[in-house]
Amino acid sequence: MRFQAPESLSEQIAQHLGQRIITRDLEPGERIQELKVAGDLNVSRGSVREALLILQRRHLINIYPRRGAVVSNLTPESVNSLYDIYIDLLCMLGRKVLERWSGKELGGVMGQVSELQAVIAAMNSTGTDAAEKVIDAGFGVMRYAYKLVENPFLEETLENFRPAISRTYFVALEHFRGEIGETATFFRQLADAAVNDDVVRLQSVIESFGEHQRKQVLTILRDEENT
Repeated sequence: MRFQAPESLSEQIAQHLGQRIITRDLEPGERIQELKVAGDLNVSRGSVREALLILQRRHLINIYPRRGAVVSNLTPESVNSLYDIYIDLLCMLGRKVLERWSGKELGGVMGQVSELQAVIAAMNSTGTDAAEKVIDAGFGVMRYAYKLVENPFLEETLENFRPAISRTYFVALEHFRGEIGETATFFRQLADAAVNDDVVRLQSVIESFGEHQRKQVLTILRDEENT
């Protein structure tokens, strides 16, 4: 039995603020006032301070002397750095799944995974939170893959990337609604490659989707700079 401690108050605060940053409720360059957050959430300033340090480690904010916490900017440099390593890590996760499971075995379990059903439901959502649902459902599939691979180091590394990659993915989904359809195609191709034990195609599908996503985000950033 694997012991899991409940999330600390600071982690809960970090997740709350992180989600607001991901969805651009808190915009790049905006200050996060420690005292105001503590008052709004009815928590101690110490817990907020710890939460801000967590967000800094996740590259969602920067903390400056005398200025305090500020939502970090998305830049072409940061996006490229993020996708360079994230795509490789996803390819590694896919390879490890196929190393441990044959396509036949994988086909049997994948058909019963609730996370895949959540992806389908999210794709069909027309609500204002459709982008958030797609992102959460996609990471649900990844969490299922973690269980198949059983590599805590790879799992922890990928989870640490989740806030930053969710932020860029949300930007793409908000600007290009067709990205939801692209995501659906990605998961279909991914499942097909996995069930057929085609590791080369699996990696190609991941790389193509990752590069497509990178290009979309960089296009948005350039357009925003010019407006």
